[in-house]
Amino acid sequence: MSEKTETRRVVIVGLGLIGGSIGLRLKAAELPGLEIVGTDADRSNERAAKKSGAIDRGVHLTEAVRDAQLVIIAVPISALRDVFTAIAPNLAEGAVVTDTASTKGEVMKWAAELLPDSVSFVGGHPMAGKEQTGIGHADAALFEGRAYCVCPTVSSSPAAIKSVVGLAQTLGAEPVFIDAEEHDVYAAAISHLPLITATALFRLLRESPSWPDLGQLASTGLQDMTRLASTDPSMSNAIWKTNRESIIRWIDRFSEELTRIREMLSDAKDEELFKLFAEVKLQHDEFVANPPRRESTATGPEVDRQRAFLDVFVGGMLADNIRRVSKIPELMETSDGEPGDEKRRLSLGEKMEEGIRADLEKMEREREEKAKKKGDR
Repeated sequence: MSEKTETRRVVIVGLGLIGGSIGLRLKAAELPGLEIVGTDADRSNERAAKKSGAIDRGVHLTEAVRDAQLVIIAVPISALRDVFTAIAPNLAEGAVVTDTASTKGEVMKWAAELLPDSVSFVGGHPMAGKEQTGIGHADAALFEGRAYCVCPTVSSSPAAIKSVVGLAQTLGAEPVFIDAEEHDVYAAAISHLPLITATALFRLLRESPSWPDLGQLASTGLQDMTRLASTDPSMSNAIWKTNRESIIRWIDRFSEELTRIREMLSDAKDEELFKLFAEVKLQHDEFVANPPRRESTATGPEVDRQRAFLDVFVGGMLADNIRRVSKIPELMETSDGEPGDEKRRLSLGEKMEEGIRADLEKMEREREEKAKKKGDR
C-alpha cells in the first residue's frame, strides 16, 4: 500500500490574469501533494478558476491563508495594502508571503508595516502580462522565458527566498534578484513609459478633428504601437501613484530624445537622422535576437527547481516539529556515539530536517518513476 502524501497548501489571492496563470502552471507541474487554494473578492472568479483547473478549490480570504505555507498575492496594487491588513492576523507562523505587483517600493513598506514578524515576505514581479485582464485570459505559458524579479527584505529567511526563486522557475521564468528601488526605476523605463507613450499617442490622434480619416488609414503599425492603451485604467492609476517620481524622470528623458530628433528634422540634418535610424535598427535587431540577461539565480534540471519551491514546506514542517519538542530541552541534542566520542552531536531539529528531506527525495524518485512509466507506454 502506497504511503499517503502530506497535503501542502499554496494560496493564490486574486484570480485574474496573473493569479490564474500561476495556478494553471503550478497545476501543470504536478507537484506531489500540492493543494492550490484560490480566493478572490469576486466569487465568480473563484468558480471560473476552479472550472479552468487553475485551483483545487475557492475559499474566503481569511480562511484560505490560515495554515498556508505559501501565500501568493496577485491583486492590483490598489488593493494590496488592504489584503496585507486582512491576512496579517491569520497567517501561520513561518509562512512565506510574496506578491506580483508591478511596483515594489511602496509594497515593501506596506509589508514591513503590516505583516507579522513571524512570516517572511519576499517581493516578486513577473515581467509578463497582456493588455487583457481576467481569469478568461489566463495562460499557463505566460511566464515562460520571462524575467521574474525577486526582491527580498532584510528579514526574509534564506528558505523563503529560495522558495520564491523555485516558484519563479517552476513557472518557467528566470528569477532575477533586484533591489526594490532599482526595480521601480527600471520598470518605469521599460514598462510604464511605453504604457504612457501608447496612451498619449492614441489620445493625440483620437482627439484630432481628422480622426475619422486617420482611423480609416490606421493599420497594424498604429495598433502595435498603441496596444498598451487598452490596459485596465485602474491598474495604470495604481502604477502612477506608487512610482510617480521614476516615471516623471523617464518622461523627461523621452521628451529630450524627441526634442533632439525634432531639431534634426528642423535643421535638415539628414545624414545624422539616417545614422540615428540605422544605428537604432541594428541595436533593436540585436536586442530581439539576443536580449541581454542577468546570470540566472539558479540552474539545474526541473526536479531541482521543484525542490527549491518545495523547500518552503520543508521549513514549515521543520518548524512545526521543533515546536512540538521545544518543551523538552534534554531531547534537543542527542549523541550518535558513546560518551567521549568526538563525533559531532546532531540536534533533534537537524535530524528532523534530514528525515524530511529524505521523504522529499523519495517523493521525487516516485514521481520520476511514474513519469518514466508513462513515457514507456
